[in-house]
Amino acid sequence: MKTISLLLVPVVVLMLIGACAPRQGLRTEPAALAGMSGSYSLILFGCRYLDDPETVAILDREGDGYRFEPFSPEFNYRIEKGLSAETALERARRFIDCHTSFQSERLSSVSDEKGVVLGYELRPLYFPLTYGVDDILLTDYSIQGDKVVVWIRVIPSVERMRSGGFSNRDN
Repeated sequence: MKTISLLLVPVVVLMLIGACAPRQGLRTEPAALAGMSGSYSLILFGCRYLDDPETVAILDREGDGYRFEPFSPEFNYRIEKGLSAETALERARRFIDCHTSFQSERLSSVSDEKGVVLGYELRPLYFPLTYGVDDILLTDYSIQGDKVVVWIRVIPSVERMRSGGFSNRDN
């Protein structure tokens, strides 16, 4: 038993080091419409039911060697390919407006560590009276091979509110 414990210590240490190491993540920052051109695949995530707060549209720039893929079952999203920037943005705007508390939108670019824009994210902003804040989504992008994996979830305070518990201390 002592031998097994001694063998597990290095494994656990390596796992902890790997968990704390910086990832090759992507960053999002506010974007202007002027920089959008070319052809896009539009990923429409959410809007599965009335007032679905886990809703976002992702514009994946085609021909850059990467494809965006939500970390979620395929029934949670759909993809429209070969759209112009204008058409993709117009469809994205109509899509994210499915919640009764929709107030406005935020467009952000998704860039790699060199500042190369791989796509855009259009997220809904809600009336703060509904959830306590206007921006309730957490999105995380990371490159894995030729894919940009996207994790999408609501902030913890909204998740607790939706599941019956609420605390004013958390966002």
